[in-house]
Amino acid sequence: MPLSAIPNESIEKTALGIDRPEDVVVGRDGRVFAADHQCAVAEIFSDGTFKRMGPKGGAPNGINMDGQGRIVIANFGIYDREPGPLQRFDPASGRHETLLTEVEGRRLTSSNYPVIDRAGNIWCANSTHAETWPQALDGRTDGFIYVLTPDGEARVVAEGLKFPNGMAMSADERYLYCAQTSGADVLRFEILPGARLGPGERYGPVLGQMMTPGQPTPPAETLGYTDGIGLDAEGNLWVCLPAADKVVAITPDLEVVTVIHDPSGEVVNHPTNVTWGGPDLKDLYLGSIRADYVLKTRSPVAGQPLVHQL
Repeated sequence: MPLSAIPNESIEKTALGIDRPEDVVVGRDGRVFAADHQCAVAEIFSDGTFKRMGPKGGAPNGINMDGQGRIVIANFGIYDREPGPLQRFDPASGRHETLLTEVEGRRLTSSNYPVIDRAGNIWCANSTHAETWPQALDGRTDGFIYVLTPDGEARVVAEGLKFPNGMAMSADERYLYCAQTSGADVLRFEILPGARLGPGERYGPVLGQMMTPGQPTPPAETLGYTDGIGLDAEGNLWVCLPAADKVVAITPDLEVVTVIHDPSGEVVNHPTNVTWGGPDLKDLYLGSIRADYVLKTRSPVAGQPLVHQL
C-alpha cells in the first residue's frame, strides 16, 4: 500500500499541558504513556487528560517498553547539566530505578532513545558530551550507541557518531537504524551475534540542510535535523524532522515521501517521535520537543509491532 500524506486537519492535540513530551509509547493493553519533565512518565487517557507518574528527575527523553510492561527511559541530562542515565519505571508497582550511569568508564550524559529486542537487550544512543546546544549540534562525532544485556553487561557497540538520536529495529532484528541529528541522515547497522553491531552505513539520502554559523539560515522546510524514527508494517522508516515541522518516510526502495508537514508549526510543532498503537496499530502519536501537547491521528499504514505489543 503506497504511503499517503496525512491531512493536518485530521491531527488532534491531546494531553494539553504536558511538559516537553519528547516520546510516546503504547502498551499491549492500549495504555498510552509519554515522556514528561515533571515526572518519570505521564499516562494519557482517552478523554485527553493525563496523570503524572513516578518521581521528577532530569529530562526524560525517548521512552520504550519491555515485554513485562516496564517503561525504559533515556534521560537526556544536557538540558539541566545533570547526568543522562538509562532508567526504568514500572507503572504497575511504581518502582523507579536507574539501570546505568556509565558504560566502559564513560559517563552517560545524554541518553536519548532506547530500543528493546526480543532477547531483552536494551540498545540506546548517548548523543554527546557537549555542555550546550550550539556545541551539541556542531557536527562533533562524540556520540555512541551502547547495549545493556539481560545479564547486566553493558558495552559501547558503535561510536564516532554525529549526535545519534532516535532508533528503530527491523522486524527480523537483523538491522538497527539510528538517526544522526547533526548528520541530517539515518545510519543502518547490521546486528551481529552476541548483541554487537557491524559498521554503520547511510540509509537513504541526506534529508535536508543544516544551519552553518555565519551563513544565512536556510528555509525551515529544508532543514534536515533528524530526530525520532519508527518502522511501519510495510518497512517504511518514518523520520521526524523537528526544525522543518515535518515527518518523512524512507521507503524500502530508499525513496523519501513526506507524510506530515505543517509549515505554520501551529499544530505539528517540532515533532520528535512517531509511535503506533490501537487494536490495528494505526493510531499514530507524535511527540514534540517544543509543544505542550501530544498529537494523535490515524496512520495510512499500521505500525510495526514492537516487543511489548506482540
